[in-house]
Amino acid sequence: MNDWLDGLRQSLIAGSGPALRSALNVLLILVAGWVALSVVQRAILRFRAFMELRLHDAESAKRVGTLCRVFRHFGSVVITIVAAMLVMNELGISIAPVLATAGVAGIAIGFGAQSLVKDYFAGFFLLLEDQIRQGDVVSVAGVGGLVEEVTLRYVRLRDFDGHVHFVPNGEIKTVTNRTRDHAQAVIEVGVAYRENADEALAVMCEVGRELRADPAWRARILDDVEMIGVERWADSAVILRCRLKVVGIEQWSVRREFLKRLKQAYDARGIEIPFPHLTLYAGQAKDGNAPAFRIDSR
Repeated sequence: MNDWLDGLRQSLIAGSGPALRSALNVLLILVAGWVALSVVQRAILRFRAFMELRLHDAESAKRVGTLCRVFRHFGSVVITIVAAMLVMNELGISIAPVLATAGVAGIAIGFGAQSLVKDYFAGFFLLLEDQIRQGDVVSVAGVGGLVEEVTLRYVRLRDFDGHVHFVPNGEIKTVTNRTRDHAQAVIEVGVAYRENADEALAVMCEVGRELRADPAWRARILDDVEMIGVERWADSAVILRCRLKVVGIEQWSVRREFLKRLKQAYDARGIEIPFPHLTLYAGQAKDGNAPAFRIDSR
């Protein structure tokens, strides 16, 4: 009986050696994975803080923050998957069937969610190349508006009527950014054919100088008014054009104020701004027997 107990004890001791080594290896893998996660996250956070100290633009800092979050999540997923596979291998679980199943599932998910993957890749490059920022006014995928949010999945816009548009990043082929750095307030105005074009252009130039000298508008206008000249001959007016270089997103307000002041200046100088109207002429017929009428519509 004692011999049997001694044999059982020795077999348990001999069998506990591999199990103990396997447990220690699993523990070391888990500790190494935790350390790797901590190192990656700390490195990304330090890189983000380093970049934010050198970026004076709040929108650029937001873009760096978004990219750092993406890299942090990606690193966490990769380290977790590698650690899980090493633990399974240490426990004697074959990872070949798992990899095969994951490959088949990945193909199926890839076919079903290829548009989603496309959105994420497109969103990553939108942020990386700084094509769109929060607060810009852009036109993408046939819609335009103020950018309220930019994510890896979509761009959220709010148009002038207050409607909100969610545009998937994968649908964005061309980005028209109307407010990046600076913009041009383009003004076109028509004057009657009988008016002196040089005089009308001089009044436009004068209004542009006065507008830029106004303290309320000085910070929004970056340069003197640029006179383009006579743009074209319309049906009932000569179209004159000029433009002002302004701070981004201020082109619409500057244009409205310029047109208001130009209307007042033209009225003060008696320069006619044509509008559709009907003129009735009454006279004597050539034979002198009946009155003659002529109607001109402009």
